[in-house]
Amino acid sequence: MSCKIVVIGSADCHLRAVFTKLAKLHVKQNFSFAIVVGDLFGDCSTEDELDEITALLHGNISVPLPTYFTLGNRALPTRIVEQIEAHDEVCPNLYFLGKRGVLKTSEGVRIAALGGRLEETEAHTKPQSNASGKFQPTYGEADARALFGTHTADILITNQWPKGIRAGSKVAVPEDKSALPTEIQCVADVCSTLKPRYHLSPTDGFFYEREPFFHMPTEDDPDAKPLTRFIGMASYASKQKWMYAFTLDPKAAPSFTVPTGATASPLSAAQTKRKQLPHQQESFQRFAASEDGRHQNRHPRKRQQRQPPPGPDQCFFCLSNPSIATHLITSIGNESYLTTAKGPLPTLKTFPSLGFPGHMLIIPFTHTPTLGLISDPESRSNTYTEMQRYRTALHSMISDRCDRSLGAVTWEISRAHGIHVLWQWMPVPVDLIQRGLVAAAFKVEAENLSYPSFEGEASADAPENEPGDFFRVRIWGPSSPSSSSSSAEESKESSSSPGSEKTLLLPLTPETRFDVQFGRRVMAKLLELEKRMDWRDDVQSVEEEETDANVFKESFKKYDFSLEE
Repeated sequence: MSCKIVVIGSADCHLRAVFTKLAKLHVKQNFSFAIVVGDLFGDCSTEDELDEITALLHGNISVPLPTYFTLGNRALPTRIVEQIEAHDEVCPNLYFLGKRGVLKTSEGVRIAALGGRLEETEAHTKPQSNASGKFQPTYGEADARALFGTHTADILITNQWPKGIRAGSKVAVPEDKSALPTEIQCVADVCSTLKPRYHLSPTDGFFYEREPFFHMPTEDDPDAKPLTRFIGMASYASKQKWMYAFTLDPKAAPSFTVPTGATASPLSAAQTKRKQLPHQQESFQRFAASEDGRHQNRHPRKRQQRQPPPGPDQCFFCLSNPSIATHLITSIGNESYLTTAKGPLPTLKTFPSLGFPGHMLIIPFTHTPTLGLISDPESRSNTYTEMQRYRTALHSMISDRCDRSLGAVTWEISRAHGIHVLWQWMPVPVDLIQRGLVAAAFKVEAENLSYPSFEGEASADAPENEPGDFFRVRIWGPSSPSSSSSSAEESKESSSSPGSEKTLLLPLTPETRFDVQFGRRVMAKLLELEKRMDWRDDVQSVEEEETDANVFKESFKKYDFSLEE
């Protein structure tokens, strides 16, 4: 059952005014409970503040409904501490959550709290748990990590902002950077771990409500896309928005769709050093969130020890990897997702009518080297179908956007000893397809490299029938206006977009030494982009990547089936 919740910014001991306002609003809204973020009490440096505390403890200031608070920037007043230790509450309806605590309300709402500021310690000093006492406004990293065991929370309250929270947001903040709250990595780690529906934190002189952001599906729950709303509450004294209300149903299931305007999580996990596999570094690492892409082998003559393939937590295509470049992701379906390529082959000038480079990746959720190796038949079929559906949507988009002047090429490498299969998709001028130059380019390059010959294949096959290891390229061209009779809706649902498609398959043996950049090299030569043949030579800045991804998402919105209700 849904319940109404009201959040209050730092009251700074303006107790009578705050609770009087809350009481009036409560009569109309009938809130289930209230939460105070930041400092409920001041520093007791004035007579007025002392009078406010006395009035509260003597019952002359009434708290109209259950209200929860934690620590802000100041220590709790001595009289308040004594009251809590003696009675487990400050007064009727006013409860201290602790510096670090978890509470489940009578409505079933799970609240996690981490109050105070991160204790500043020397680099060599181990952070202490419950730093300086449970009523003092400092905490250690161990306190933050202790909340990981909570696993989930409906509401997370912290006194400091999570590191990176403003990344990818278009919400304006004060130009004066000194007015911005400190952002802390361990707070980001708590939010990423608990995936709360609401993350509440105080600000000083302004109100901040970030766009909702979704967390990546996990291996345990691959369909869910938990959504977090981060709210920064202004203080009462600032006269900015210091009160915020929302409705929450604690029994509601996590979202399986991403609402319009939401972004991927801007929070990155703290990085730990991991030994990198040479073959993964060369062909997979370009999709990491932060990587210069250069592989430096200090001992080229030494044969490196063979390592087992990376698991999902290290694979740069698995959503469970904390290092995945979430800002590149443009659509998430039920079985797969769509992302822009890092270091795309085309530039903005290559296909000017598009407005973005157009080099895309279609990636299955399942960590598998080939689609045929997905053990569950239903999951295998659904994954293949949805990946084809993404191709169809992309074809429909460029056909409409470029008036059928562009076709598309999709290529993939499927090898049993690989890591994570994916499809690379890219537009190509339709005249190159019609003249047979695209197919010829792949065949000639394969011959030059002494690869096996390409074979023809039906354009729509089932993954369980795929012939072992292979490289495959699908070359799609739009139909002419006169021959196209399918509606836009029909093209969304069909297994292939209106038009014609030619599929070429190059069989590979386990012993074949195959260039993982073969598809890109062929397309670079065909489009006269040889200078961009190596993706590492043209890696964009994060800002440029975000811009291209956002322009694509806006263009693709009409065709993105993952946004359908």
